Amino acid sequence: MEEQMKNRGLLIAGLLVAMLFAALDGTIVGTAMPRIVGELGGLGVMTWLTTAYMLSSTTVVPIAGKLADLLGRKSVYVTGLITFMVGSMLCGMAETMNQLIFFRALQGIGGGIMMPMAMIIIGDIFTGQQRAKWQGVFGAIYGLSSIVGPQIGGWIVDSLNWRWVFYINLPVGIIATILISIALKSFKATGPVKIDIWGMFTMIAGVVSLLLGLTFGGKDYPWGSWQILSLFGSAIVFLTIFLVIESRVSEPILPLRLFQSKTFSLLSGIGFLMSVGMFGAIMFVPLFMQGVIGISASESGTVMIPMMLSMMLTSIFGGRLVHKLGLRTQMLIGMLTMSAGFWLLSGMSLDTTKLSAMCYMVVLGLGMGLVMPLITIALQESFPKSELGVVTSSSQFFRQIGGTFGMTILGAVMNVQSSGLLQTKLVPFLEKLPPQSHEMVQQMEGMIATNPQGLYSMMYSPETLAQIPAAIGDTLLPILKSSMVDSLHYVFLYGLLFVLIGAVLTFFLGKITISKPVKDEEDKEAAA
Repeated sequence: MEEQMKNRGLLIAGLLVAMLFAALDGTIVGTAMPRIVGELGGLGVMTWLTTAYMLSSTTVVPIAGKLADLLGRKSVYVTGLITFMVGSMLCGMAETMNQLIFFRALQGIGGGIMMPMAMIIIGDIFTGQQRAKWQGVFGAIYGLSSIVGPQIGGWIVDSLNWRWVFYINLPVGIIATILISIALKSFKATGPVKIDIWGMFTMIAGVVSLLLGLTFGGKDYPWGSWQILSLFGSAIVFLTIFLVIESRVSEPILPLRLFQSKTFSLLSGIGFLMSVGMFGAIMFVPLFMQGVIGISASESGTVMIPMMLSMMLTSIFGGRLVHKLGLRTQMLIGMLTMSAGFWLLSGMSLDTTKLSAMCYMVVLGLGMGLVMPLITIALQESFPKSELGVVTSSSQFFRQIGGTFGMTILGAVMNVQSSGLLQTKLVPFLEKLPPQSHEMVQQMEGMIATNPQGLYSMMYSPETLAQIPAAIGDTLLPILKSSMVDSLHYVFLYGLLFVLIGAVLTFFLGKITISKPVKDEEDKEAAA
């Protein structure tokens, strides 16, 4: 215990390195996608490079937290690091797209173990106010990765090749593993360890079915198709069995008694609702910038930088500010600030400039940074250390699920609104076109009903626009742009609604006191 406290600086360095390279992997790969497809082919399954990672990493989060409570932080964390590095190495060696997708899923298992572990260990080795400061720093590091990831990925691809996007994880991962192995105390179970195998199996089956249904629904298959209904039906069956198992086993993966705590239920709900809105903004603002304002994909990425920078700023200072404002007050201020950001985004129009959009994103980022670290801090202050792992990872699990729901729900809003608007604005124009345009008209009318966002993609493709006669394009483009703006108005209003519901939930939180710094001796006990 004493040795671990002496090595606390070394441990923090290892945690920061591991957090940075795991978070970078979420954004760095996107830059390499065109080169990967160019060499391996598989354009039709390209999205699975992201989907496979998301499925495995999201599903394993609560399992990792529970195992960390049962087996100790060190063994679970190092296992996650090694799994991530092995997955990265195999991704770099992949010879086909199917191999790469499988190895990305393996990499996601390692990433899903690593992501909550940093917050769990920070909860172990620091007291309340110190937790707030350091979790704010780690939140800022996560935000930094979103900014520098695409740039680093582009440099690696241009200077070396796409395989080094994965190989670069190996030396960095080895450094993190060495630092954490030296500095983190080992844990030895005092009795037999009971692992909830059936709970793991049913949870994985249920969550993967749910995420696949949300991922494919309304895009690859209609919501009412047998494929999507089967996935949702499987999710209901497996998750119901999972709940039955969790109510009976002695060491459940997700103890149902946690939900008897008003604090846990409310904070999980707030994190879920915040993520619904946050991921909606991250997905749809670049769509607006590219489609309506007409900037390039790389330029639209710069619009996100102010949001991430402002989120980093308030993550760091919010961790120090919380003991002055109080946790509930700061969380409410953060959620209301996010709401203001969504209100501003909902007012964007055809005349909105890039600078205006960036300012709106700053407001959104300020609110996010005030809230994100507080959810973990509040939970860690409200539960004993013996449950720190499962409580922290469960909270992160609900936030990741919230992000998936956000992209699905707000995407569905976008499709419904776009279909109605295009039916009203575009169909009358198409009906007036000459007979020789009949084939194009039929194709567009079909897309209005089934894939309205596919029509918007024409605005991002100069090659497609060049094939459309100027007389048609001069009328068609303004209709598409105005329909997109009106649809996004509703998307951001729905995002605002979710965040406001989250703000209302903060009123029901009891008073959660952030503990004061303690003496070294007490610190040592807290690190045990």
